[in-house]
Amino acid sequence: MAQPSLFDQDSEPIAKPVSDGVVRLRVLITVKAAPNPSESYGETVCVAGLRLDQARLGWVRLYPINFRALTSSDQFKKYEVVTVDAVPARQDQRRESWKPHLPTLKREQFLPPWRARRGLLDPLIEESMCRLNRAAREDANSQSLALVRPRQVYGLSVTRHPGWTPEQQRKIDAYANQPDLFNHEDPTPLQPPRFRGTYHYLCHDDQCRGHKQGMLDWEFVALQLKLQGGADDALTAQLQTRFLTEMCKPSRDVAFYVGNQARRPHVFSVLGVYYPPR
Repeated sequence: MAQPSLFDQDSEPIAKPVSDGVVRLRVLITVKAAPNPSESYGETVCVAGLRLDQARLGWVRLYPINFRALTSSDQFKKYEVVTVDAVPARQDQRRESWKPHLPTLKREQFLPPWRARRGLLDPLIEESMCRLNRAAREDANSQSLALVRPRQVYGLSVTRHPGWTPEQQRKIDAYANQPDLFNHEDPTPLQPPRFRGTYHYLCHDDQCRGHKQGMLDWEFVALQLKLQGGADDALTAQLQTRFLTEMCKPSRDVAFYVGNQARRPHVFSVLGVYYPPR
């Protein structure tokens, strides 16, 4: 059942502090995006979640994180509560963005499905993706993370990934050529996934004509790695079964975690799927 969002009353992201001092963040992890090439880190993952250490709950983005470089004891899961020292990300205008100091990361607890998760996340569900798009076109510093409930999910297209761009491959090569790099890290370069996905849906806005947003969830890539020996048509069917038929079936109260790009704030992608039972 649809319910009003707290952000209907106050949709403004919480402003970053004026100073660059370290802040201890407490975060419920809700998003782990697929890794992308990085010249400085080899690969980076954008992590997002719900900040729990302040009076008003709000979204937070943690970047950069080289998840593969974390020790096994520090490799947190989605829906875990973690604490970490962080500073405001000054090179990213989005107010939700922070730069974490990963050696300080501590894992607290995992929230099992679905009651505890719903108690925190359901009040933040938005009904209008169109509103977020309009706000981003008017102001690049507007809300950049949200949880949006679609009115109808009518497709998930799965197409061949084109491979890394020349710029992405340059970053991979530059990182790999750093001296003494592989004494401490997995030397396997980041490979592009075989497929990419795009959701097609309508939101609850009266004037919605439909949204087409790329799927950036790491789970979409992880399933491909798990089934990498299969034929293309079989893998495509598995991806559509998992991320459309199962996650978005009528018995699920589906919402999409969405986020925009720093350089193109008007472009939002699906960062993950929230799918508790109705």
